[in-house]
Parts: sequence; C-alpha cells; structure tokens
Amino acid sequence: MAKSTAAYRCAECGWQAAKWVGRCGECQAWGTVEETAVPRLVRAGIRAAGYGGTGGRLGGGPVSTAAMPIGMVDAAQAGARPTGLDELDRVLGGGLVPGAVLLLAGEPGVGKSTLLLEAGALVASTGPVLYVTGEESAAQVRLRADRLGSVHENLYLAAETDLDAIITHVATVQPRLLIIDSVQTIAAGDVDGVPGGVTQVREVAAALTASAKARSMATILVGHVTKDGSVAGPRTLEHLVDVVLHFEGDRHSRLRMVRAVKNRYGPTDEVGCFDLGEYGLIGLADPSGLFLSRHREPVPGTCVTVTLEGRRPLVAEVQALVCGSMLDVPRRVTSGLDASRIGMVLAVLQRRADVKIGKDDIYVATVGGVRLTEPSADLAVALALASSIANLAIPQGVFAVGEVGLAGEVRNVAGVPRRVAEAERMGFRQAIVPSGSMGGATAGAGMEVTEVEDIREALRSAFRG
Repeated sequence: MAKSTAAYRCAECGWQAAKWVGRCGECQAWGTVEETAVPRLVRAGIRAAGYGGTGGRLGGGPVSTAAMPIGMVDAAQAGARPTGLDELDRVLGGGLVPGAVLLLAGEPGVGKSTLLLEAGALVASTGPVLYVTGEESAAQVRLRADRLGSVHENLYLAAETDLDAIITHVATVQPRLLIIDSVQTIAAGDVDGVPGGVTQVREVAAALTASAKARSMATILVGHVTKDGSVAGPRTLEHLVDVVLHFEGDRHSRLRMVRAVKNRYGPTDEVGCFDLGEYGLIGLADPSGLFLSRHREPVPGTCVTVTLEGRRPLVAEVQALVCGSMLDVPRRVTSGLDASRIGMVLAVLQRRADVKIGKDDIYVATVGGVRLTEPSADLAVALALASSIANLAIPQGVFAVGEVGLAGEVRNVAGVPRRVAEAERMGFRQAIVPSGSMGGATAGAGMEVTEVEDIREALRSAFRG
C-alpha cells in the first residue's frame, strides 16, 4: 500500500526538501543534497514516523527493557573509569564511560595514534583492549609501541578495514575499550560508496555505536579533518557519538592540546596539555613555563598576558618587532595571533593613543607555539607594539589582560581574579587589568593590581618609572 515519491536529503545533516537545491537549508553546505526515495503511506490517518504529519504508528512493537522511574535506574554503570593519562581524564571529566563513543579528530601527524596507543596500553592493565588499525600494518604499530613502551599482554592489535571482520574481532576479544584508527578507512561490504565517503562513514559509525551500547564497551574513533580544521565526513557523525575531542598542535612545536567540543558526560571547557617528545606524550600539569622566554634584562617589544584555555589559566608572552620598511606596502606578519585583531589594535594605538606607526614592517608572535584566540590578549599586544615602537622595555614582573575597543577603552574579560592568581604563582608582581574586573576580589600581598579604563592609561601604567 506504500508508494515512493522523489525527495531530496542532505547527506551531512539529514535535512529534507521536496526539490533539489544546491545548498542545504539547515547546515548551509554546498553540493550535499541528494535524491532519495521516501516512502509515503496513503492510508488515511497513518503517516510514516519522521516525515512530518500529526499521525503516528497505530501499532506497536516489542521493547528491549521495561520503562522504570528514573530514580530506580542504576547510575553506577555509567561511572567514568580513568585511562591513566591524567590530562586526557581531565578533558573527559574523569575517564571513559562504559558504552560511550568518542571521536578524536586532528591534523595528520599531530599525534592521535600515539595518544591512543599509550592510553590503550594503560587501560589494558584493567582489561582487554582492541586496537584496530586501518591505515598501518600490525608490524608498523608494533614498532611504535616498542618505542613508546606501550606493549601489554592485554592489548590486542588487528589490521582490518572491513566492518564485519571488526565486529567478529570484538566478539572474540570482548574488549572493554575499542580503538578504531581511523573510521574513514573502514568499509561496510553491503553499503555502496568508497571508504571515507559520506554513506560509508555514516553506516560504519552507526554500527560501531550500536555495538558499543549493546556491549557497554567504550569506543574511540579516530577521525580525519578538512583543511579548515573541521571533522571530515557527514555532520551526523558528530551527532552519533557521545564525545568529540580535537587534538591540536603546531607541527613545529612540542606542545599538544586536547579539547572537548562535545561531551555528554563532562565539561566542554577543559583542556589537556601534552609534551610530544621522542618517547611519546607526557602530560603537562603546569604548562605555563613553555610560553615564556628567558631574558636577563627587560627587552623592548615584549609583554606577558594570561589566557584561559577552558578553565585553565596559562601565562603566555607576546613579542612584537617594529622596524623600517624597504617596501612600498609595509609587511604585517603574525604568528599565533589573529591578523585582523592585530590590525585593529594598530589602528587604535595610532588614533586613540597617538602612537606613530608610519610605514614600518610589523611582526607579532607568541612564544612556544601557543595560539591566543581570545580578545583578552589585546592589551598585551598593544603594550608590546608600543614598547617596540618607543624602544622602551616594560619592567619585569608586569603582565596585562584586557580587550581593547575601537574607542580606545579597555574592556573587561572573564576570569580576571583567576588569571591574576596564576600570574602571582608564576612570580609576577604587577597586573594591568580593566577597571572593575576584579569584582571585589583581592590579590596576594605581593601583587599590585592596576585597573585602567583606556589604552592611554594602560600605557602610562606600563612605562611608569
């Protein structure tokens, strides 16, 4: 009694339309709307569930478990179990939850496989772990495990790219943790499309998620990223999983950061820091020292700020160099900072603080490869630029936090008392912060807090004496 009518569906988010369009009306992706067959029931009063309409299915089906009051549900089964990597557990909210599915995304070569191999070896001390590699041979993974010291008798390794074979391995090993490296290399034999395609990734992720829930088995999927840093594949992949982690780091720096974009079991404002060395990843409980340079005497063009990575304050240094240009169009080069915000700060300095910039080349960078994205670094950037232009060094022990507005005002930012406390712990003695940002909190006896309202007042406070 059912017919099929032509309809169109977005492969990324599932949005539906009656006719073809070039751009999805939900996720705004181009070229993802494809034709599909949508069943249409013609019996009066019955509509297919999920396709709109006020009706529902008149019949019913068997249930897996009986509904019960929420207070009678055993929450202990969903308790987090530590992995042994403290920085990873910090981001996850305590550890891996049985039955949870995690998606770990990052650029090639950032260290995703290294992180998961170390975590798998640590979890293996409490139960079987199955590591499935679709990108390398088993021997190649074994070589890395030997180098990292991650060989354990309960860590099982399989080189597979077929979904059915992986399900068989899971049934045989009965692991408490399954690691798939990577989901884009796994293919389902009964599904059309090439491995890594939208259809294949969606089907593989759905099957692995169902297996994880049925077996209460924590599962980690490694995902590729596109050139703009987003997770490759259909958007439904991020909806299917419980946790989405991004593994970030500059290829030329040893610092690596894990941050949660989505987390059903913990916070999304935590960041884990690692030091990537020859023998693997080492957790950094106190990474602030990595982002500071060491000078015997104050150097013009440098200023320290305190940024918040999640809920963790990190002390970082901004360096600026202003010199005469030999070009008709002066150069503006940035590293670790947003170039558009640097241009805005330069305009504010020139117009609101009468700082003469002229046709000079300007270079602004951070120390240690850290990337400062929040506006709280504006004031430190402005002071570093003014210091380099005037060739006057900011005294040692001074740091600045605040957002600079186009009118020259210094705006308040979140967590200033926490930033001041971290800087005091690192040995700084003077803080330049927005007016009223302390909110009644008091700094330690060794910290002098100077509250400023605009960029002119901040410059006077930084260069006094």
